Amino acid sequence: MRTAEGLLAAVQCSPEAVAIHDRTTWVDLYAREGVVNDPVGSKPHRGREAIERFYDTFIAPNTINFHIENDVVSGMSVVRDLSLETIMSTGAVLNVPMHIRYDLVEEDGELKISRLAAHWELRSMIGQLLRAGSRGLTASAKLTPQLIGNQGIGGVLGFMGGLRSVGKRGKEAAAELLKSSPVTDASGQPVSPDLLRGATYRKFIAAGRTVSVTMDGSFGSGVVFIEFAPTSLVAESITVFSTSHRDA
Repeated sequence: MRTAEGLLAAVQCSPEAVAIHDRTTWVDLYAREGVVNDPVGSKPHRGREAIERFYDTFIAPNTINFHIENDVVSGMSVVRDLSLETIMSTGAVLNVPMHIRYDLVEEDGELKISRLAAHWELRSMIGQLLRAGSRGLTASAKLTPQLIGNQGIGGVLGFMGGLRSVGKRGKEAAAELLKSSPVTDASGQPVSPDLLRGATYRKFIAAGRTVSVTMDGSFGSGVVFIEFAPTSLVAESITVFSTSHRDA
């Protein structure tokens, strides 16, 4: 079950449940103390009840299509490089570039998601809604009472915390760091400079204090996560998930 194939199969159950709006199956994918951090930078949803409210707010009213570009497995984690197409109840369509990290655990003999961390830019998504005309404005008007009803005022403020990120300056700092700074793999081991030589970087996403980046090279594709300090653009860690590091 802990093979790369087993981990990928467990993760794939998530978009499959979303596609058919199977709330129970989707929530059951999470460990008892599971966490959904979506987007990174917002207040995480911890435990079954909070995850159920997350589903009711953001998944149930919408049609969501996952357009997956690449998956990488390392240890007990799967990193998915994708774009998410969300068709709101009003017909407004959003296309959001994203990196998702799923951390899994074995619980009662089954693989469960202990943490989902979705890296995407809330500010950009809101911009898409505003540019979607009357359908986008209506969707925004409907989302607010849904948020308040399911999450409460504290939940609304927690979600809007996703607007705070390292932004453009963080992306620029990440691009410079990737030129010469030490990089580790998911297990914390240093990555050989030979792996990174000639690599190219694209799809920079700033979510909270993290910039995630798609990396392409002779090894295939992967995702790099640059974690910045709470109050500065000093990098606390640079971690790569790549096809050359599939060790599950």
